[in-house]
Amino acid sequence: MTDIIKIGSAVLGGQSPLVLIAGPCVIESEAHTLSIADKLKEITERVGISLIFKASFDKANRTSVTSYRGPGLEAGLKILDRVKSTTGVPVLTDVHDVSQVQPTAEVVDVLQIPAFLSRQTDLLLAAGSSGRIVNVKKGQFQAPWDMANAIEKVRSTGNHKIVLTERGTCFGYNNLVTDMRSLVIMRRFGCPVVFDATHSVQLPGGSGEKSGGQREFVSPLSRAAVAIGIDALFWEVHDCPEKALCDGPNSLPLSEVESLLKTIWSIDGIAKRHE
Repeated sequence: MTDIIKIGSAVLGGQSPLVLIAGPCVIESEAHTLSIADKLKEITERVGISLIFKASFDKANRTSVTSYRGPGLEAGLKILDRVKSTTGVPVLTDVHDVSQVQPTAEVVDVLQIPAFLSRQTDLLLAAGSSGRIVNVKKGQFQAPWDMANAIEKVRSTGNHKIVLTERGTCFGYNNLVTDMRSLVIMRRFGCPVVFDATHSVQLPGGSGEKSGGQREFVSPLSRAAVAIGIDALFWEVHDCPEKALCDGPNSLPLSEVESLLKTIWSIDGIAKRHE
């Protein structure tokens, strides 16, 4: 049985119903971010699923130096704080270095450690020491059992509010594959487990100066992961993925969210009853 972690009205772990973590890859503007947050809240309330909103103020690991990264720490946190105050929905965002942890922890509910930084000891220790929930994305280069070391680093600070996320594993050049066994293996550590369906269909650097993606596989992979019995599903969502400033090719169109969520919700109920 996993630890139970409460994030606002959302509950992760145990046999709790599935939670959705969703939002645009990066903050493009305040108006756009608030619009997506409002619509996702409306959709999840209709379906009956708890929502954690996600968006990044800075994407420090973009493929090209000319790629859009976001509004930056100060402006981005103001927008995320506005999302919290206007929607009442918990918020998750990435931190890329130790200096970002304290100011970010003062605003958001969940600090996310990007997959490329999942071995960075100082960052994990700082995130753990903040007292916030820490979501560690498994590196594309890591086996699921390697995450025991990341967990130990965060727990060494006295913080046991840890979530683990699967986002695909390197499978040759510019490709990722999802090993569904990792969802079961990581859950044995006692931490709630998330499946990031949209990054799992990303083609890193697959378009030369930017990443490609195969969003047509988001739905089947999401259904498969939920059937296993995960705690939360992670989707990057955009109202017009073709015009998204980051990760458009692997983002789920906002127009498809509700119908897919209804299917997912049914599968989750069956999977949790089976367990």
